[in-house]
Amino acid sequence: MSNTLKSLEIKAGSGSIRTRMALILTFVIALAATANAATICVNPKGALGCFKTISSAVAAAKSGDVILVSRGTYSESIWIGKSLSLIGAGRDRTIIDATGLSNGIYIDGLDNPGLSEVVISGFTIKNANFEGILVQNASTVTIAHNVVEKNDLSLDVSSSMCPGLPAFETSEASDCGEGIHLMGTAHTIVSDNISRDNSGGILVTDETNIANTNVITHNDVHDNPFACGITLASHPGYVKTGLAPLGFGVVHNTVSENDSHHNGLGIPGAGAGVGLFAPGPGNITTYNSVVRNRLTNNGLPGVAIHNHVQLLFPGHPPNPVVNDNSIVDNYISGNGPDGALPTTANTGISVLGVTPISGLVITGNVIENEDIDVATNSASVLDLHLNDLGNGGIGVDNLSSAGTVNATENWWGCAGGPAESGCATATGTVVWTPWLEYPTH
Repeated sequence: MSNTLKSLEIKAGSGSIRTRMALILTFVIALAATANAATICVNPKGALGCFKTISSAVAAAKSGDVILVSRGTYSESIWIGKSLSLIGAGRDRTIIDATGLSNGIYIDGLDNPGLSEVVISGFTIKNANFEGILVQNASTVTIAHNVVEKNDLSLDVSSSMCPGLPAFETSEASDCGEGIHLMGTAHTIVSDNISRDNSGGILVTDETNIANTNVITHNDVHDNPFACGITLASHPGYVKTGLAPLGFGVVHNTVSENDSHHNGLGIPGAGAGVGLFAPGPGNITTYNSVVRNRLTNNGLPGVAIHNHVQLLFPGHPPNPVVNDNSIVDNYISGNGPDGALPTTANTGISVLGVTPISGLVITGNVIENEDIDVATNSASVLDLHLNDLGNGGIGVDNLSSAGTVNATENWWGCAGGPAESGCATATGTVVWTPWLEYPTH
């Protein structure tokens, strides 16, 4: 089911939300009919043979069923442990209000191994104590055309704590898990959603399984004050029994064509437009792509890439890996500094590698209205080519005496390159010749 549905979504990508919602609804109903699955209805009064609550409809559903939810407000938390499609009447008309409850929707593959083929579309999900939507250890899930807002209400900003979080949330105390959280998921699409006014927007992590080959695309992520707009982060592992790994890994995920803006402004240094993090021993965030996003006016840089430790003693645990990621064709403007590097000037892309970073590709980006376009602090070689660094400030700032930036074939804002007055400049060990005499965009 999921591959065909995803194909429909991609083909409809340039159409209206209403058109795409109609395609999803038509497809899931047709599939239910051909597969002898049921179509179940929900409305607030339980009229016409429908269920009165979404949770009761989910409990009664069999694998593959379609649940159609009429307009109205449903004050509940929905737990899903089977394959089904949950379709609202439209994200402005069908509201899940999870006030006082842990999550708006929890797709639970941790307790239901092998869970796959779940669709959530056409809802507003709000006011949960933790995540609006949590997807855990599931595959081929589609989260599309929803509004996820005003969740993470248990967050105590002053202490950076979130009382009551489950034990498997090993590193979410400071943000309660954010609006939409994919934990240990695979082959899942998060598309055409609005995530706003949560602590953070969309989070992909690996506490309970490897998080791989997920796609985060065409989402509007804004005004989430205490974390990044979109985060890919490896965290300490969790298993029900036995010894957990230091990190399963966040690998081969794609973040494309999202608008991530005005996030991380609630406290200083709270969040980037997109963050890729492997902070501690054994954490792995690698082979991910950040492509054609618009990343503007966030509290941290448009893209921030970090690891924070390097262990050298004999027999040490594996050092963190944030290698082989690609930052390509993004528009980046007006973002904040990265105190971890440290910088105090507004920065487009920041790279911190206490353990040296390899294989990072930064190409085709347009960066403007920043004091520093790209800042790096890593004892490694950073490749940086075919970008527009035309803001007249610092184009590339290499803060590491042991690292080198290969910044050939970039546009520096004028035909003469960094040596010409009025061009963006290069500081530290940066190889910048030959340069482009014309912008790439």
